[in-house]
Amino acid sequence: MAKFKLIVSDPGTGKCVVSELEGPRAQALIGRSLGEVVDGAALGIDGRAVISGGCDKNGVPMRADVHGGAKKYIVLSSGPGFRPRKSGERKRKLIRGRTITDETYQINVTLRKEGEAPLKAKIVGDLKGAEIQKPSPVEPVKAVEKPAKKVKESKKTKKGK
Repeated sequence: MAKFKLIVSDPGTGKCVVSELEGPRAQALIGRSLGEVVDGAALGIDGRAVISGGCDKNGVPMRADVHGGAKKYIVLSSGPGFRPRKSGERKRKLIRGRTITDETYQINVTLRKEGEAPLKAKIVGDLKGAEIQKPSPVEPVKAVEKPAKKVKESKKTKKGK
């Protein structure tokens, strides 16, 4: 039987609710793909939601551009599963396909904008006691002036002196 950790995010308020899906609610998501719009009644929430991401129990992320639900090694230059350190860097990484399977552990869902009430009021059923997480504030980074680099002399100019 499938069991998922469901993370419902509300872009209007910037808050998230974490809950677990089991049984028929979890079965309703198997076979769905990233980017699909799902009726919230199947998930235990009011309104409609978009499946925006997920991962398996090992932390391998799902990507919308990989077909199926199996793990594959692909060359990545950006996006989910790879954060390049240098400009133009590419790397072969293990990624899971866009289809939700029994091996999927976590599913990220984003609520659709429909003039909705706050997220706390939207939760129904056994999700009422779920904890609400608020994103941490990001502080602006102050610009720091760096000293000018020293120019090194080449070996030829040193010998000529």
